Amino acid sequence: MDRTARTRRTVRTRRTVRAALTTLAVTGLALGLGACSETTERVDKAVTDEVDKAVNETYEVTYEVTGKNIDTIDFHGGGGDAMGPKIETVEKPTLPWKKTVTLRGIMPPAVMPMALGADAEVTCKILYKGEVIKEETDAGKAAAGGCVAVSPIAG
Repeated sequence: MDRTARTRRTVRTRRTVRAALTTLAVTGLALGLGACSETTERVDKAVTDEVDKAVNETYEVTYEVTGKNIDTIDFHGGGGDAMGPKIETVEKPTLPWKKTVTLRGIMPPAVMPMALGADAEVTCKILYKGEVIKEETDAGKAAAGGCVAVSPIAG
């Protein structure tokens, strides 16, 4: 067998092996990525569950809202979990409005008043152990005060 024929056969064999390995790698990558989204969802849920279990300590905060023409107040009332707290709503609240709630773990305390009208004003505060940890004020035709604080347990 001459040397040229052997070289051609070696090149063909290498190309075939390379093509097979490339196909195998692409197939493995496609299958891996398909499984990855399911794995990510399971990992996210597991992490959330573990965080909620690990940080099960409760704490109390007091929300205070003052202003004019306040239509609604949304706030985290303690239900749900750290990554998806249940939002409660008070419509046409009597002002000044005050509410003490028990939250747990890393769930952030949050109160969001909304006011509409020419002289709308809102001020919201979040207090923890009597100290203001967050305060916001807004005014105008449509005013929204958003007080969201970091859980005092989280630091």
